Amino acid sequence: MSALKDRLRADLTTAIKGRDEVRSSTLRMVLTAITNAEVAGKEARELSDDDIIGVLSSEAKKRREAATAFADGGRAEMAAKEQAEAAVLADYLPEALTEAEISALVTAAIEQTGAAGEGMRAMGKVMGVVTPQVKGRADGGAVAAEVRRQLG
Repeated sequence: MSALKDRLRADLTTAIKGRDEVRSSTLRMVLTAITNAEVAGKEARELSDDDIIGVLSSEAKKRREAATAFADGGRAEMAAKEQAEAAVLADYLPEALTEAEISALVTAAIEQTGAAGEGMRAMGKVMGVVTPQVKGRADGGAVAAEVRRQLG
């Protein structure tokens, strides 16, 4: 079993014992999402720590989007709940990349692929190099916007 999944389960037990409702419900939700990912597809499999970080990233993104939607809809209490869940998930994700770090990675990928003169046609090539480097540490939309900016 992966170390990250063990840590999530141990933290869930601690949160339940400490009667931390937000943390325990969030960790239950994440462990359920991980289990669903493990049994998805034709064959059940054990997720690696990288796969679990991918699940955590997608769940955190859902929380951020939901918080924004609730805030725009005037439901501040629901937005605050989603933000609290996102904060719990952030504890398990790797440190997020800054805009400068993303920019540097994109510049290096453009040089590596030789895509400088190709313009937007090379976006897929550059994203293919950058995406594995930023997995779980940056939003794909922000990375794509930086690639467009540098290629455009």
